Amino acid sequence: MAGRHRHPPTDGFAPPIAVNSLPIGGPLLVESWLRLGWPKVESVVDNADIVHSTTIIPPATSLPLVVTIHDLAFLRHPDFFTARGNKVFRRSLDIMLNKADMVLCSSQATLDDCVTAGFSSDRLRHVPLGVRAQTITDSDRTRVRATYELPEQFVLFVGTLEPRKNLTRLIEALGSLRDAPPLVVVGMAGWGDETPSTAHDVRFTGFVPAHDLPAMYEACTVFAFPSILEGYGLPVIEAMAHGAAVVTSRGTSTEEVAGGAAVLVDPLSIESIAAGLSEALMNADELRTGGLARAAEVTWSATAEATMNAYREVLGAAS
Repeated sequence: MAGRHRHPPTDGFAPPIAVNSLPIGGPLLVESWLRLGWPKVESVVDNADIVHSTTIIPPATSLPLVVTIHDLAFLRHPDFFTARGNKVFRRSLDIMLNKADMVLCSSQATLDDCVTAGFSSDRLRHVPLGVRAQTITDSDRTRVRATYELPEQFVLFVGTLEPRKNLTRLIEALGSLRDAPPLVVVGMAGWGDETPSTAHDVRFTGFVPAHDLPAMYEACTVFAFPSILEGYGLPVIEAMAHGAAVVTSRGTSTEEVAGGAAVLVDPLSIESIAAGLSEALMNADELRTGGLARAAEVTWSATAEATMNAYREVLGAAS
């Protein structure tokens, strides 16, 4: 099921199954769900037993509702979001507090935030995300290097360009290091001023299809993800699964995800980020080995099993 779209999916994101469309889509669908409770999921899905919303915006339904909350960053840092985004997220949270039968949290940090936001612990389950390493061929390596004009050595960042991703401090940290490799930034434009004036070599690729990312992770000298706040930090474990040496933030969910296999930094300190980058550049081989071992522990099959267990609990309680 999906909202109605004007255009077909971006390459690489076409669903492998037939999808029923609701009569409206986009911002209108969000507002209609949150304000009117219409259109309901079951109006276009036959014989549904349960509805699972994989984002913080809950769909309209009369069926048992499971929601995945990746983060409640808008409560901690409303300044990182647009005014409309804050309003939508807060209305969504109110609805979930009243209607969600169970909430799945990507990290323990998010689960703790949900308790603080008013969810009872008996409605919360910790369900980490998984990762699957993709096979990278020599032709992939050659094609990706040529397509994105990748330098021989480079620091890689992957994420939407928005304030909480902390790109400004990352660029300034690299600029403070002598002979630091160029920074390659992969991600779509978001909002906020995230392009400081600096003499450091920063290269923006824009959106990169999912099938090209594994070769970029493998090719980078260091993967840097000093985000201020994440609900999980999927790029961290994806980078590890493809052999990247990782630098990420201490004291957030990305520290959980890294599982001791990354260099941890204070995301609010340019000096700490710079020191972490220097350490990773010197110990890249050791970090790659540790990252691959950590990624092997994080599987989608475990995520699927935990999710199915949540469905069984909810349906058992409803019967």
